[in-house]
Amino acid sequence: MPDLGQGDRAPRVLLVDDDPVNLLLTAAALRDRGFSVSEAEGGLAALRQLADWLPDVIVLDAMMPGIDGFETCRELRELPGFELMPVLMLTGLEDEGSIEQAFEAGATDFFVKSHQWTLLAARLHYLLRSARVQMELLRSQARLSRAQDLARMRSFEWRDGQGLVLEPEALRVLGRSHAGALSPVEVLHLVVPAQRRPMLARLREAVRQACMIDCDVAIRGERVLHVEAEPQFDEQGRLAGYGGILQDVTERRQAEDKIRVLANFDSLTQLPNRHQLIWRAGKALESAQRLGHTFALLLIDLDRFKTINDTLGHARGDDLLVEIGRRLRSCVHHCDQILDPGIDSATLRSHRALEAVGRLGGDEFVALLPEVADEAQAVAGADAMLQALREPVVLAGREYFVTASIGVGLYPRDGVSVVDLLRNADMAMYAAKADGRNARHVFHPDLVGRGREKLEIETALHKALERGELVLHYQPQVDVIDGRVRAVEALMRWRRDGGGLVQPADFIPVAEETGLIVPMSEWAIGEAARQIAAWRDHHGIELVVAVNLPSRAFERFDLVEQVREAAQSAGLPARALQLEITETGLMRNLDQVIPVLHRLTQAGIEIAIDDFGTGYSSLAYLTQLPIRELKIDRSFVCHLGEREQSTAVVTAVVALARSLRLRVVAEGVETDLQEQVLRGLGCDTLQGRRFAHPMPADEVVRWLRRRAGRGV
Repeated sequence: MPDLGQGDRAPRVLLVDDDPVNLLLTAAALRDRGFSVSEAEGGLAALRQLADWLPDVIVLDAMMPGIDGFETCRELRELPGFELMPVLMLTGLEDEGSIEQAFEAGATDFFVKSHQWTLLAARLHYLLRSARVQMELLRSQARLSRAQDLARMRSFEWRDGQGLVLEPEALRVLGRSHAGALSPVEVLHLVVPAQRRPMLARLREAVRQACMIDCDVAIRGERVLHVEAEPQFDEQGRLAGYGGILQDVTERRQAEDKIRVLANFDSLTQLPNRHQLIWRAGKALESAQRLGHTFALLLIDLDRFKTINDTLGHARGDDLLVEIGRRLRSCVHHCDQILDPGIDSATLRSHRALEAVGRLGGDEFVALLPEVADEAQAVAGADAMLQALREPVVLAGREYFVTASIGVGLYPRDGVSVVDLLRNADMAMYAAKADGRNARHVFHPDLVGRGREKLEIETALHKALERGELVLHYQPQVDVIDGRVRAVEALMRWRRDGGGLVQPADFIPVAEETGLIVPMSEWAIGEAARQIAAWRDHHGIELVVAVNLPSRAFERFDLVEQVREAAQSAGLPARALQLEITETGLMRNLDQVIPVLHRLTQAGIEIAIDDFGTGYSSLAYLTQLPIRELKIDRSFVCHLGEREQSTAVVTAVVALARSLRLRVVAEGVETDLQEQVLRGLGCDTLQGRRFAHPMPADEVVRWLRRRAGRGV
C-alpha cells in the first residue's frame, strides 16, 4: 500500500513512458512542482522497479510498445499491496473508448497528454488526497469491523415485505450459512420454543408503537443474542422497517450467571452462602407472616472442628464440611417458596438452589424450616440432624466421629426479623455447647441475660488486665512423708472494680472462649516469678510455683522464651516455675504441644498434667511426654473411702505414675479419710482445703510460719 501520510516529504511518483523526451520533460516539470520522481522506460521496467519499491502515485503512459499502459496497469493491480495504488493514465487520445479502456484496466483517473504541467500536478495532488480519504475510510471500517468482531456484533435490516436482511457475519452469528433474507417464521424458529410467544408479543408491541427494540433472546444451540433496533420511516413518516445490530452475548451471560452463583453460593459445599441464606430467610419469614404460620431457623455449629482441621489439615477439613453439608441437606425438604428469581433455572438446578440448608461461614451452617406446626416439630428436625451427624465420617481412609451443637429460633415467638432470629439461635447454640455439646437447645428469653452478662464479663476482663485487677492466690502442696511444703499452685482471682473476688468458674470459661486467657496466663507467669523472688528475698522462703497454662498458649511461637525471660527478670532459676496443662488441653493439640514441652523441659521448667483421668489421653503418648508430675483430679478424690470406683482409679493412676517414675499430686483433699486413703495408696503430695485454702501471697508466709511453729 502507498504511504499516504507523507508528512513533510515530497510525494513519490513513478513516471512510466517509452519516449525519453516526454519522460525527461514530464519528470522535470513534476520535480519543479515538489514531487519526487522515479522514471521507468516502458511497462516491464516499471513492474521490475515496483518489485522492491512503493511509490505514492503512478503516472502511466497508455501507448507504449511491448506491454502498453493498459496491460501494465492490469498486471500491477495483481501485485500484493497495489490494489488501491492511485494510477493516472496519460493518453494522447481523447476518445471515450480509450478512457473506458483505462478504467477497465484499473486506472484511478486519466489525463490527456499536454504540456499543461500545472494541471497535471493539480490532478496528482487530487488523486493523493482522494487516496488518503479512501485509506482512512478503510481503516475506520476495519476498526469498526474489528470492534464488532470483538463484541460479536453485526448489523441487520428489516423491511416490510422483504424479511430480515443480514450481512454475512450476522448470518454466522445466527448460525446460518446461506445468504438472503429470513422470513418472520424462520426468525422465530431460531428462537428457543419457550421464548417464541413472548418474543412475538414484544415485537408486535414494538411495531404497533414504532418504538425501539432492546432485548436478549435465547436461540438454538444454547446461545444468547442481544438485539437492538431502531425504527426507520419513509418520506411520509410511516414505519418502513427496523435497522439495528445483533450481538452474541452468550459468554457474557454465562459469566454473569457464574458471578451470580459465586455471590450466592458457597464454592466449597455448593450450598447457599451467608448472603443468599439471609435473603432466603427473609423470604421464608415474609411467607410465614403472610400465611400466619411458624418459621424455624436452626443454627448448626460443629463441635471441635478446629481440632480436626489442625490435626488432619485443611484439605481433610474441607472434605468434612462437604460431607456435613450433604447430610444436613438430606434432612431438610426443598422449599420452592424461597426460590431466587435472579438466577436462571439451569444454574439453580446445578447448584441445588432450592435447598433450605446453607453454610453461614467456617463450620457454621443454617437450616430453614419455612413451615413448622410448633416447637416440637422444629426440635424433631434438629434431632434428625444430630442423628445424621452421629454416623462416622471417613477421611483419608479412617473413621472420625463429628458432632454438632444446634440452636433453634422460632418466628414470631423468638424474633420478628432475620437478624433477631439469627442472634437468638446463636445464643441457643452456645447454650447447647454449654450443656456438653452434641445437643440442641431452643431459645429462651433467659439466654439473653446470660449472653449480656457474658459480654459484660468479656469487656470487664479487658479492663481488668489494664487496671491490674487480677491477683494470684496460692494453695500449698504438702509432702506426704515429711509434711514439708515445697511448692504452691497459683490460682487466678479477679478483684472486679476493687470489690469482692470473682471466682474462676465465673470468668475463666469466658476468658478461654474469647482468647483472653492467653494474655492473662502471660501475666500470671510473670506475677508468679515476681512473687517467688519476693518470698526468697524478704522472707528467705524457697518455693516452686505451679502456674496453669491453657492449650491456646502453645500457639505462641515464643512461649519458651517468654517463660525463661519471666524467670530471668526475677533472678530465678527456671526450675522455680512449674507449668500445669490439663489432660484435655494437652491432647487437643498434641502434635503442636509436644515439641514445646520438650523445649520447656530443656530450659529446666518442669511440666505437670493437671486433672489427670478426666480426659482421653493414650497411655502410649504418656511415654513420649517430658512430664514430671501427674495431678489426680478432685472428682476422684472427693469420693475416696466412699466409692470403690474412685479408689480403683486413684490406685491405677498412682501405679501408672510409679511405673513411669512420675510424682503424683492429689487435688481437692478435704477430709481426714481422704488423706489417709491417699497416704495408704502411696500418693506423693496432697493439696486441698484439708491443709489450706487458696490464699494471698502475704498469708502464705504467715501460714508457713504457723505450720513451722507447730513443728509440722
